[in-house]
Amino acid sequence: MTTRMAHTRRGFLAAALAAGAAPATSHGQTARRKPNVVVILADDSGWGDYSVHGNHNLHTPRIDSLAREGALFERFYVCPVCAPTRAEFLTGRYHPRTGVRGVSTGQERLNLDETTIAQTFRAAGYATGAFGKWHNGSQAPYHPNSRGFDEYYGFTSGHWASYFGTQMDHNGTLTRGQGYITDDLTNHALAFIGQNRARPFFCYLPYNTPHSPMQVPDEYYNRFAGKDVAQRATNAAQEDMLMTRAALAMVENIDWNVGRVLDKLKELRLEKDTIVLYFSDNGPNSWRWNGGMKGRKGSTDEGGVRSPLFVRFPGRIRPGARIAQIAGAIDLLPTLSDLCGVKLPADKPLDGRSLRPLLENPKAPWRDRMIFSTWNKRVSVRTQRYRLDAEGALYDMEADPGQTTGIALREPAVAARLGKAVAEWSAKVLPKEPDGRPFSAGYAPVTYLPARDGVAHGGIQRSNSAPNASYFTHWTSAGGSITWDIEPGHDGGYDITIHYTCAAPDVNCVIEASFDGSRTARAITEAFDPPLRGAEVDRVHRGVESYDKDWKALSLGALRLTRRRGLLTLRALSIPGRQAIDLRYVILTRKS
Repeated sequence: MTTRMAHTRRGFLAAALAAGAAPATSHGQTARRKPNVVVILADDSGWGDYSVHGNHNLHTPRIDSLAREGALFERFYVCPVCAPTRAEFLTGRYHPRTGVRGVSTGQERLNLDETTIAQTFRAAGYATGAFGKWHNGSQAPYHPNSRGFDEYYGFTSGHWASYFGTQMDHNGTLTRGQGYITDDLTNHALAFIGQNRARPFFCYLPYNTPHSPMQVPDEYYNRFAGKDVAQRATNAAQEDMLMTRAALAMVENIDWNVGRVLDKLKELRLEKDTIVLYFSDNGPNSWRWNGGMKGRKGSTDEGGVRSPLFVRFPGRIRPGARIAQIAGAIDLLPTLSDLCGVKLPADKPLDGRSLRPLLENPKAPWRDRMIFSTWNKRVSVRTQRYRLDAEGALYDMEADPGQTTGIALREPAVAARLGKAVAEWSAKVLPKEPDGRPFSAGYAPVTYLPARDGVAHGGIQRSNSAPNASYFTHWTSAGGSITWDIEPGHDGGYDITIHYTCAAPDVNCVIEASFDGSRTARAITEAFDPPLRGAEVDRVHRGVESYDKDWKALSLGALRLTRRRGLLTLRALSIPGRQAIDLRYVILTRKS
């Protein structure tokens, strides 16, 4: 990671840094620098998962402090699922415009002609770092290091199989994390903040909890194990108490880590110079207390898309401010750019607007607006007062926040106006063609092609129904194959390495890789058959996530790739045992 320090400030600044602090003005703010930004994003944590919103089942004092010392948005909206919200935060645009259509198999990739918030801030001289779940593309040039982040540590997929000693991506190279994943991500973010305290920095900390699998250290889970949870889901019969207890424990761990970030800023005397923003990516991932709202993750109803948003900026945002006007993830890029005096990207129109006037004065004049939510071709729209749901039912959200009684017959003009708006928005924004993009390869020295992005043929199966974090197994027939639709960025030779497991009775199977007439093959002569892991630390039996295991790397030899779209194919030329291999990754390393 590079550090660019202005040559003209070396004297006094160097002395101040030697004392562990940046120079300060009489008001406690550092001189001659733009504000720092720390954005913290929770994963699958609903609006109701915080004590500041009235949930007494848990305690979130450090997250709550952001609302006490800054602004709390009462009606803030994100998307029903993970990748779309991230895309809207990164671009200030509705996610269907950006190419993000799903959460896996390439549909989560952010179009390359989109300008991200990281590129925007880096162009203004900021150090940029992201630490956590990216979920907007894995291979360069979709990788976070290609989208404006100088430093990246985390994972690029949608969900991960293990939260202890997790396999991580550090600037494009796989590595092994240390300890519990949320603590590990925070450790790297804190290091980044410390390393860049002498210049403005943009730190994006997208946690992946409380997304399943439900794993959390004992010190947090033991607070809830067997606890009588008083506040329940609206329909208590739908609630899985094991899931609720685990989710609340995971949120309390997030709270502890948010406190570590806040303490670091205070220690470095940066808290008055730093905007800290906290939100979540969708509604809760289970039925639990959520303020009586209808819907949860995956729903375009209020409970599926309403998120916390807390923004602290000492000296600029009045402590305890409450902002009633509706806002959304699309507003965060223009808001942060406005607060920091950073020039907005001019290549594409933004859907969001700057919330700075409201942050500085919650009673500032503000015109009503519409915020659209979509998932799986379902579209809902929210105004300050009304929500028109995906079935065309109209609700007065001020009088009926739980969406219990439709009023379309009573307010036909409102229903017609919002229905027309949904139709017009859908025609302009929703994609009309299927996503036919190939996967990129060779744009970085090393390209990882996970099982998630491959297609199995001839009886080969995924380890679980959800592609993210899955591997291929049940490779029992020589007629089976696995293909990746790729478009290499560079002509030349590539070493092709696989990450495999193979039981001792199945060794000596021969695996061939091919692309556009170039072929290489190698026999699997070494058994490697580690046990699955994860179940022993799961708090709830997992659903769609695969279990984790260790993998062995083996080079199959060299392939020549040409800059033309084609299928990278793995075949088993012989299977002398019960099956061939289980496969997690194909890795392409440029040789020339």
